[in-house]
Amino acid sequence: MAEHARHLFTSHDLHLRGDDGEWQALGHVLGVPLSRIRLVKQMHKAQVAVARRGDGNGWSTPEGDAIVTDDPEVVIGVRMADCAAILLADQTRAVVGAVHAGWRGTVQRAVQAGVEAMSREFGSRPRDLVAAVGPCLDVCCGEVGDEVVEAFRAAGHGEAAVERWFSIGPGGRFHLHLAGANRDQLEAAGVEPGRINVAGLCTRSYPGIFHSYRVAGANAGRMAALIRATV
Repeated sequence: MAEHARHLFTSHDLHLRGDDGEWQALGHVLGVPLSRIRLVKQMHKAQVAVARRGDGNGWSTPEGDAIVTDDPEVVIGVRMADCAAILLADQTRAVVGAVHAGWRGTVQRAVQAGVEAMSREFGSRPRDLVAAVGPCLDVCCGEVGDEVVEAFRAAGHGEAAVERWFSIGPGGRFHLHLAGANRDQLEAAGVEPGRINVAGLCTRSYPGIFHSYRVAGANAGRMAALIRATV
Protein backbone atom coordinates (compact mmCIF):
# COMPACT_ATOMS: atom_id res chain seq x y z
CA MET A 1 0.00 0.00 0.00
CA ALA A 2 2.87 2.38 0.77
CA GLU A 3 6.58 2.34 1.47
CA HIS A 4 6.06 2.30 5.22
CA ALA A 5 3.17 -0.18 5.49
CA ARG A 6 2.08 -3.73 4.84
CA HIS A 7 -1.66 -4.36 4.65
CA LEU A 8 -4.19 -7.14 4.25
CA PHE A 9 -7.91 -7.33 3.50
CA THR A 10 -9.31 -10.77 4.37
CA SER A 11 -12.32 -12.38 2.69
CA HIS A 12 -14.85 -15.17 3.12
CA ASP A 13 -12.27 -17.83 4.04
CA LEU A 14 -12.20 -16.69 7.69
CA HIS A 15 -15.07 -15.87 10.03
CA LEU A 16 -13.22 -13.80 12.68
CA ARG A 17 -15.82 -14.12 15.39
CA GLY A 18 -13.33 -14.65 18.22
CA ASP A 19 -11.31 -17.64 17.02
CA ASP A 20 -7.72 -17.06 18.16
CA GLY A 21 -6.45 -19.52 15.58
CA GLU A 22 -7.79 -17.38 12.74
CA TRP A 23 -6.26 -14.22 14.15
CA GLN A 24 -2.97 -16.00 14.73
CA ALA A 25 -2.94 -17.05 11.08
CA LEU A 26 -3.50 -13.46 9.99
CA GLY A 27 -0.78 -12.24 12.31
CA HIS A 28 1.58 -14.75 10.74
CA VAL A 29 0.94 -13.28 7.29
CA LEU A 30 1.94 -9.83 8.56
CA GLY A 31 4.76 -11.10 10.74
CA VAL A 32 3.51 -10.68 14.30
CA PRO A 33 2.24 -13.03 17.04
CA LEU A 34 -1.37 -12.94 18.23
CA SER A 35 -0.38 -10.84 21.26
CA ARG A 36 0.63 -7.96 18.97
CA ILE A 37 -2.63 -7.63 17.06
CA ARG A 38 -4.46 -4.50 18.18
CA LEU A 39 -8.23 -4.36 17.66
CA VAL A 40 -11.01 -2.14 19.03
CA LYS A 41 -14.56 -2.66 20.28
CA GLN A 42 -16.40 -1.16 17.34
CA MET A 43 -19.35 1.03 18.29
CA HIS A 44 -20.38 2.63 14.97
CA LYS A 45 -19.03 5.99 16.13
CA ALA A 46 -15.95 8.09 15.36
CA GLN A 47 -13.79 7.48 18.42
CA VAL A 48 -10.11 6.80 17.67
CA ALA A 49 -7.80 4.55 19.70
CA VAL A 50 -4.04 5.14 19.73
CA ALA A 51 -1.42 2.40 19.99
CA ARG A 52 1.92 4.08 20.70
CA ARG A 53 5.39 2.78 20.03
CA GLY A 54 7.01 1.58 23.24
CA ASP A 55 3.76 1.41 25.20
CA GLY A 56 4.39 -1.35 27.70
CA ASN A 57 0.92 -1.35 29.24
CA GLY A 58 -0.54 -3.95 26.90
CA TRP A 59 -3.82 -3.51 25.06
CA SER A 60 -7.25 -3.51 26.66
CA THR A 61 -9.26 -3.45 23.39
CA PRO A 62 -10.77 0.00 23.91
CA GLU A 63 -13.97 1.22 22.32
CA GLY A 64 -13.54 2.90 18.97
CA ASP A 65 -14.05 2.61 15.25
CA ALA A 66 -10.58 3.71 14.25
CA ILE A 67 -7.08 2.94 15.45
CA VAL A 68 -3.77 4.60 14.62
CA THR A 69 -0.20 3.67 15.50
CA ASP A 70 3.46 4.47 15.00
CA ASP A 71 4.55 1.09 16.39
CA PRO A 72 6.05 -1.23 13.75
CA GLU A 73 5.88 -4.14 16.22
CA VAL A 74 2.07 -4.37 16.11
CA VAL A 75 -0.68 -4.95 13.55
CA ILE A 76 -3.82 -2.84 13.82
CA GLY A 77 -7.15 -3.63 12.25
CA VAL A 78 -10.92 -3.41 12.10
CA ARG A 79 -13.63 -5.95 11.26
CA MET A 80 -16.54 -5.56 8.88
CA ALA A 81 -19.43 -7.29 7.12
CA ASP A 82 -20.91 -4.63 4.76
CA CYS A 83 -19.37 -1.60 6.47
CA ALA A 84 -16.42 0.08 4.82
CA ALA A 85 -12.90 -0.47 6.11
CA ILE A 86 -10.35 2.20 5.26
CA LEU A 87 -6.61 1.63 5.66
CA LEU A 88 -4.31 4.64 5.89
CA ALA A 89 -0.53 4.84 5.55
CA ASP A 90 1.88 7.75 5.76
CA GLN A 91 4.28 7.66 2.81
CA THR A 92 6.96 9.61 4.67
CA ARG A 93 7.00 7.97 8.09
CA ALA A 94 6.04 4.74 9.82
CA VAL A 95 2.50 5.71 10.83
CA VAL A 96 -0.66 3.83 9.84
CA GLY A 97 -4.37 3.80 10.59
CA ALA A 98 -7.42 1.57 10.21
CA VAL A 99 -11.01 2.85 10.20
CA HIS A 100 -14.40 1.09 10.36
CA ALA A 101 -17.18 3.15 8.78
CA GLY A 102 -20.73 1.96 8.35
CA TRP A 103 -23.40 4.54 7.65
CA ARG A 104 -23.42 5.68 11.28
CA GLY A 105 -19.65 6.11 11.36
CA THR A 106 -19.79 7.91 8.04
CA VAL A 107 -22.42 10.29 9.41
CA GLN A 108 -19.97 11.06 12.24
CA ARG A 109 -16.97 11.39 9.84
CA ALA A 110 -15.03 8.47 11.29
CA VAL A 111 -12.45 8.43 8.50
CA GLN A 112 -11.75 12.12 8.95
CA ALA A 113 -11.27 11.47 12.67
CA GLY A 114 -8.71 8.82 11.78
CA VAL A 115 -6.76 11.19 9.53
CA GLU A 116 -6.90 13.93 12.17
CA ALA A 117 -5.61 11.51 14.84
CA MET A 118 -2.62 10.51 12.69
CA SER A 119 -1.81 14.21 12.31
CA ARG A 120 -2.41 15.14 15.94
CA GLU A 121 -0.70 12.16 17.57
CA PHE A 122 2.19 11.48 15.17
CA GLY A 123 2.63 14.51 12.96
CA SER A 124 1.36 12.96 9.71
CA ARG A 125 0.35 15.39 6.99
CA PRO A 126 -2.83 14.44 5.13
CA ARG A 127 -1.17 15.09 1.77
CA ASP A 128 1.39 12.40 2.59
CA LEU A 129 -1.24 9.72 3.23
CA VAL A 130 -2.37 6.96 0.92
CA ALA A 131 -5.76 5.35 1.56
CA ALA A 132 -7.49 2.11 0.57
CA VAL A 133 -11.27 1.75 0.87
CA GLY A 134 -12.13 -1.94 0.92
CA PRO A 135 -15.16 -3.90 -0.31
CA CYS A 136 -18.41 -2.78 1.33
CA LEU A 137 -22.14 -2.54 0.70
CA ASP A 138 -22.27 -0.55 -2.52
CA VAL A 139 -24.92 1.74 -3.91
CA CYS A 140 -26.48 -1.15 -5.85
CA CYS A 141 -27.50 -2.89 -2.61
CA GLY A 142 -27.21 -0.10 -0.05
CA GLU A 143 -30.92 0.53 0.49
CA VAL A 144 -31.61 2.68 3.54
CA GLY A 145 -34.55 4.44 5.11
CA ASP A 146 -35.35 8.13 4.95
CA GLU A 147 -34.07 8.49 8.51
CA VAL A 148 -30.53 7.73 7.33
CA VAL A 149 -30.62 10.59 4.84
CA GLU A 150 -31.95 12.88 7.55
CA ALA A 151 -29.17 11.77 9.92
CA PHE A 152 -26.59 12.97 7.39
CA ARG A 153 -28.35 16.31 7.05
CA ALA A 154 -28.66 16.70 10.82
CA ALA A 155 -24.91 16.07 11.20
CA GLY A 156 -24.16 19.03 8.95
CA HIS A 157 -23.39 17.30 5.68
CA GLY A 158 -24.31 19.73 2.91
CA GLU A 159 -27.09 19.12 0.44
CA ALA A 160 -24.63 18.75 -2.43
CA ALA A 161 -22.89 15.92 -0.58
CA VAL A 162 -26.20 14.26 0.29
CA GLU A 163 -27.19 14.35 -3.37
CA ARG A 164 -23.89 12.71 -4.37
CA TRP A 165 -24.05 10.02 -1.73
CA PHE A 166 -27.68 8.98 -2.11
CA SER A 167 -29.67 7.92 -5.14
CA ILE A 168 -33.16 6.50 -5.61
CA GLY A 169 -33.17 2.75 -6.26
CA PRO A 170 -35.58 0.69 -8.38
CA GLY A 171 -37.96 0.33 -5.42
CA GLY A 172 -38.19 4.07 -4.87
CA ARG A 173 -36.06 4.03 -1.70
CA PHE A 174 -32.75 5.76 -1.06
CA HIS A 175 -29.47 3.88 -1.69
CA LEU A 176 -26.23 5.01 -0.03
CA HIS A 177 -22.91 5.14 -1.87
CA LEU A 178 -20.87 4.27 1.22
CA ALA A 179 -17.47 4.06 -0.47
CA GLY A 180 -18.09 7.30 -2.34
CA ALA A 181 -19.01 9.13 0.83
CA ASN A 182 -15.81 7.99 2.52
CA ARG A 183 -13.76 8.93 -0.53
CA ASP A 184 -15.20 12.45 -0.35
CA GLN A 185 -14.51 12.64 3.39
CA LEU A 186 -10.89 11.58 2.82
CA GLU A 187 -10.51 14.38 0.28
CA ALA A 188 -12.13 16.82 2.73
CA ALA A 189 -9.54 15.75 5.31
CA GLY A 190 -6.75 16.66 2.92
CA VAL A 191 -5.85 13.32 1.34
CA GLU A 192 -5.00 13.79 -2.32
CA PRO A 193 -7.56 12.22 -4.73
CA GLY A 194 -4.89 10.30 -6.62
CA ARG A 195 -3.83 8.56 -3.41
CA ILE A 196 -7.29 7.22 -2.57
CA ASN A 197 -7.91 3.69 -3.84
CA VAL A 198 -11.44 2.26 -3.79
CA ALA A 199 -12.04 -1.48 -4.26
CA GLY A 200 -15.45 -0.91 -5.85
CA LEU A 201 -16.75 -4.36 -4.86
CA CYS A 202 -20.14 -4.86 -3.19
CA THR A 203 -20.12 -7.32 -0.29
CA ARG A 204 -23.76 -8.28 -0.73
CA SER A 205 -23.32 -8.94 -4.45
CA TYR A 206 -20.59 -11.55 -3.88
CA PRO A 207 -21.63 -13.65 -0.86
CA GLY A 208 -19.30 -16.46 -1.92
CA ILE A 209 -16.34 -14.12 -1.51
CA PHE A 210 -17.32 -11.66 1.22
CA HIS A 211 -19.20 -11.83 4.51
CA SER A 212 -22.35 -9.71 4.39
CA TYR A 213 -24.71 -8.81 7.21
CA ARG A 214 -27.40 -7.99 4.64
CA VAL A 215 -27.15 -11.60 3.38
CA ALA A 216 -26.64 -13.61 6.59
CA GLY A 217 -27.91 -11.34 9.34
CA ALA A 218 -26.72 -12.17 12.85
CA ASN A 219 -25.03 -15.31 11.54
CA ALA A 220 -22.69 -13.36 9.28
CA GLY A 221 -18.98 -13.82 9.71
CA ARG A 222 -16.59 -10.90 9.72
CA MET A 223 -13.78 -9.88 7.41
CA ALA A 224 -10.81 -7.86 8.57
CA ALA A 225 -8.67 -5.03 7.28
CA LEU A 226 -5.23 -5.12 8.86
CA ILE A 227 -2.16 -2.93 8.47
CA ARG A 228 1.33 -2.76 9.93
CA ALA A 229 3.84 0.06 9.83
CA THR A 230 7.29 -0.85 8.53
CA VAL A 231 10.63 0.89 9.01
